[in-house]
Amino acid sequence: MAPREKMKIHEYQAKELLLKYGVNSQKGICIDDKSKARAAAESLGGSLFVVKAQIHSGGRGKAGGVKLARTLAEVEKYAGEILGMCMITKQTGAEGRIVKKVLIDNGINIDKEYYLSITMDNGSASPVIIASGAGGTEIEDTAKTNPELIIQQVIPPQTGLKDYHAREVAKKIGIPAPLIKDFSAMLKNMYRLYIDKDCSLVEINPLVLTKEGSLLAIDAKINFDDNAIFRHEDIRALRDINEEDPKETEAASYDLNYVALDGEIGCMVNGAGLAMATMDIIKAKGGRPANFLDVGGSASAEKVAAAFKILLSDKKVKAIFVNIFGGIMKCDVIAEGIIKAASEINIPVPVVVRLDGTNVDKGKEILKNSGLAILAADTLSRAAELSVERSRA
Repeated sequence: MAPREKMKIHEYQAKELLLKYGVNSQKGICIDDKSKARAAAESLGGSLFVVKAQIHSGGRGKAGGVKLARTLAEVEKYAGEILGMCMITKQTGAEGRIVKKVLIDNGINIDKEYYLSITMDNGSASPVIIASGAGGTEIEDTAKTNPELIIQQVIPPQTGLKDYHAREVAKKIGIPAPLIKDFSAMLKNMYRLYIDKDCSLVEINPLVLTKEGSLLAIDAKINFDDNAIFRHEDIRALRDINEEDPKETEAASYDLNYVALDGEIGCMVNGAGLAMATMDIIKAKGGRPANFLDVGGSASAEKVAAAFKILLSDKKVKAIFVNIFGGIMKCDVIAEGIIKAASEINIPVPVVVRLDGTNVDKGKEILKNSGLAILAADTLSRAAELSVERSRA
C-alpha cells in the first residue's frame, strides 16, 4: 500500500470534462434537492430517464443507486429515494456513503456495451489502453473469469497515441468498421485529456453503441495524480471533500501521508518504505494494519501530535505502533510529539514504540520519564509482536 495518489471526481463532472475534450458523452443535469428533479427532466426532454446517485464509488446500480424512470413523477420519486440514502458498495466499505447529489440523464437505446480506459502501466512506465467488447457493470467479473476478453495496448510516451494504436484497439474489441474512425477520434481525445490534466485514470464504462448507430459515453470515471493538482486549479475546484475520508483530509492539511485501511493496529512511521515494511511485518505476525501513515522526514512535535489524533479518531484502532528510524526525523522529536498528544487527548489504547537512529537515547529517555504507559521494543519483530498481542487484549 502506498500513499493516496489520486483525486477523484463525480461521474457528472467526468462527463463534462469528456465533452470539453470532444468525447461524445451524455450531458445530464446534477441536482441536490428532490424539488429540482422534475424541472431537470423537463429540461432534458424525452420520455425515458435515468436517475443516478453521485458518490465516488462503482457498483451504484447494485446498491439501488441507479433507477430507470418512465415519467416525470417517477424521476421525482426516485430522486427523493436516492438523495440522503446511505449507499453501501464494495468500494465504500460497511460504513457506506451518504448520497448528496443525483444525476438525471436521458435513457439510451443501447445495442452493445464496451469498456474503454487509459491508465498507467507501471511495468513499462507508459500509459496503457485497457479495453473490452464486454463492457458494463460486470467488467470486473469478466476480467477474472474471461481475461482474454480484456485487451491492453501500451502507448509509447515517445510517440503518444497514434491512429494505428486506436485502430488496433477498435478491431480487437469489435467496433463496427463504419465507426472505427469515430472511435479513433474519441480515443485520441481521451488520451489528450489524460495527458493534459495529469490523470491517473480516464475510464468510460460503458461506452455504448446506440441503436441509432453512434458511440456514446454514458458513464465515466476520471482520477487525477494528487502530486500534479497544483498545476490545475480548474481540477482542484472539482474536489468534493464530502466524498473523502475525513481522516485523510485532516492528514493532508498537516502534510501527512495517510491512507485508511481495515485493520486494528494504527501505524505511525517515517518513510514510505519503512511504513510498508511495518505493515508487512504486522501481517506476518498475525495482525492487520489500520492505516498507512508516513510522518515524513521533517515532522515537528505538533505534526506528530496531529498524527496521533488522526490515528485515534479511527474507532477500529485497538493499539498504536510507532516505528521510527531517525535520520532527518529525530527520535526525540517523535517522543515529544507523543507526550504532546497525550497531554491534549486521552490515549485509551496501548502504544508500542520502537525507536532507532538519530537521538534515539534522548528519545527513549523522554518517553521513560514521561509517566506514560508506553511499551518499548528494541527490534522491529518484537515491536510488531507486542502490537498484535495488545490489540487483542
